[in-house]
Amino acid sequence: MNDGYNIIPEQTEGGMTDFIHFADLDTREAAHNVFLLAKNRLKDVSNWHMVAGPTSSKFSLTDAQGNELYRMAEKGDHFYVDLPAPGSIAGGGLDWVMIENIEELENANSESEFIAITVRPVANPRNPGKAIANFYDHSATNTFIVERYLNHVSAAVHGRNEVINNSDTNLYDSIRNTVIALTARKGLSGPQWKALVEGLLKD
Repeated sequence: MNDGYNIIPEQTEGGMTDFIHFADLDTREAAHNVFLLAKNRLKDVSNWHMVAGPTSSKFSLTDAQGNELYRMAEKGDHFYVDLPAPGSIAGGGLDWVMIENIEELENANSESEFIAITVRPVANPRNPGKAIANFYDHSATNTFIVERYLNHVSAAVHGRNEVINNSDTNLYDSIRNTVIALTARKGLSGPQWKALVEGLLKD
């Protein structure tokens, strides 16, 4: 079976998280339509906060220089997350990631189809420097997957190698990143990603 799970990076260090939501449809055609809707929602990064609901962080797609983009996400794009928490100095108040991989297979007649997007923390593209502008360091990834198998559709977020970004940062960011990362490990990120994966599959 073709699926997006092959692109999830191997877990080697730090924490890991997995959030998944399922929808069962009456027919394969109905499942395909839900898959298409969820796929488009997933690629529309700047509207993730609308999909996830009023308590969500704000997400916005940008190019490699940090300029806002008003289109579907593509490999090499960046996006920022505006958390409901103190922002980082390195990120200009935001947490930044880059889309390093997108794989997708769309075929209504096959038994399965999927889209998988992997993102990784990077430096602030609006103020380039060496410092990673995220509470996790460059080894961390999130892989977002929407998949249909027969008449079943799933949406998932898989975090891997979630290492706190506090080694090559200023003192404020080191403390801020540590507090937010530890809070995320204790469940803060759970409601965000749970709301997103559920929202992706809503009618």
